[in-house]
Amino acid sequence: MSSYKRALVLLPIIFIFFGCVPQTSNLIKYDYKYKAYENENELILHALEYMKQGNRQKASILFLNLFNKTLNDEYLFEYSRLAFSIKNYQDIITIVEANKEHIKKNEDKVSKIYILSLMQTKQVDKAKVVLDDLLKRYDTDSNKELLANIYLLKKDYEKAKDVFEEVYESTLTSNTLLNLVDVMYTYLNEKEDAINYLESHLKVYGCDNLVCSKLLGFYQEQKDINGVISVLKRTYISFKEDDKNKYTVDKVYKLLMYYLEKKDINEAIAFLEETKANDEKLLSLYQNARMSNKAYELVQKLYKRTGNLDYLAQVAMLEFEVAKDREKVLKSVIKKFEDVLAVLDNHIYQNYLGYILIDYDIDVKKGLKLVEKALEKAPNNLAYIDSLAWGQYKLKDCKNAKINMQKVVDSAGLNDDEIRTHWEKIKECSK
Repeated sequence: MSSYKRALVLLPIIFIFFGCVPQTSNLIKYDYKYKAYENENELILHALEYMKQGNRQKASILFLNLFNKTLNDEYLFEYSRLAFSIKNYQDIITIVEANKEHIKKNEDKVSKIYILSLMQTKQVDKAKVVLDDLLKRYDTDSNKELLANIYLLKKDYEKAKDVFEEVYESTLTSNTLLNLVDVMYTYLNEKEDAINYLESHLKVYGCDNLVCSKLLGFYQEQKDINGVISVLKRTYISFKEDDKNKYTVDKVYKLLMYYLEKKDINEAIAFLEETKANDEKLLSLYQNARMSNKAYELVQKLYKRTGNLDYLAQVAMLEFEVAKDREKVLKSVIKKFEDVLAVLDNHIYQNYLGYILIDYDIDVKKGLKLVEKALEKAPNNLAYIDSLAWGQYKLKDCKNAKINMQKVVDSAGLNDDEIRTHWEKIKECSK
C-alpha cells in the first residue's frame, strides 16, 4: 500500500478515547454507593506508583483487585484501559461480561473498551450488536466514530463514510476528517472529492499539520505538482512564525524549494522575493537564472549585513559583469579582490583577479602568479588552464601557451567564443 495511505483508525488504542493518565482525584473520592474497603487508598497509591514506573501489568491487577473488593466501576474502567494497552483483550471481555450488573457510572467508557476488545478478537458482529445498544443510551460522536470503524472492519465502506461524514459535520475535527477522506480516497475511489474535502477544511480552519500532511500525500500520489506547491506554501506560511515548529518549517521549506525549482525557477525566485525566506538561496537562484543585476543588488545588501568577504568577492564579480563599460570599474573591482585575497586563500577569486590583470594588460606577471596559485589547488580546472595559457600568450611564451590551450580545446571544444578567440590567437603566435 502506498505511503499516503496511513493506517485507518480501525481499532483506535484506548488512550485516544480516554487519555493516558488515570484521574487520581476520581479514584480517591467516596461518592459512590459500593462496598467499603479499608486498604483502598493504599492499593490506589501502589497502582499509581506502578503506572509511574510504566508497569501496566501490575497496575491493572491492582485496579481489578480494587474493583472486586469495592465494585466501584471506576476501578473496572482503569483496569480495562490498562489491560487493553497490554493487549489482554480476552480478559477484558470475560471480566466485563461477568460484571455487567455492576457497571453503572462508567458504562459508556467501559463498554467502549469492551467493544474495542471484541473488535480486536475479530468478534465484529458481536461488537456491532453491543455498540448499537450502547448508542441508544449514549448517542455521542465518539460512539458513532466507533461504529464507523466497525463498518470498516466489515468492509461496508459506504456506511463507514456516511458515519464519518456525520461525525465530521458535527465536530469538524481533523482526526475525523482524516478518517473520512481515507475511506473516500482509498476504498471508494472518490479521490477528487476527498481532496476537495481537505481543501475546503484548510480554507476555513487553516493548515494544521495532520490535514496539510494528508493533502500533501494525496497530491504527491496524484503527481499534482501545483497542488503540492500550494500545500507546502500554506504550511510554510502557517508555521514559520512559531519557534516551536522550526524543525517542521525547515523541512517544509526544503521540500517546497525542491518542487518550486523543479517546476519553474522563476516561481521559486518569486516565492523567495515575497517571503524573504532565504536571501542566500535567492542569490543562488538569481545567478542560476542569469539575473545579474538583481544578484548584484542583493549581494551588496548581504555584504553590508554580514561583512562576509565571500560576499565582497561576489560583489566584485557582479560589479564587473553588469558594468556597461568594464574598464571604468576595473580599479574598484581589483581593489575589492585584493582586499578579499589579503585574507582568503581562494582559488576562484585568485583566478578571477588573475585573469582580469592578464586580459586587460594591467599586470600580466602578477595575474599569471595568481592563476598558478589557483591551479595548485585545482590543477584540472579548464577555466584556470585557459587563464594560464592566455597569460603565457601575453608574455610571448607561445609554445607553452599552445600546449595548455590545446588541453582546453581537446576537453571543451570551440563552442565558447572566448576559448575560440584565445585558441586562434595562440595558434598564430606559435607559428
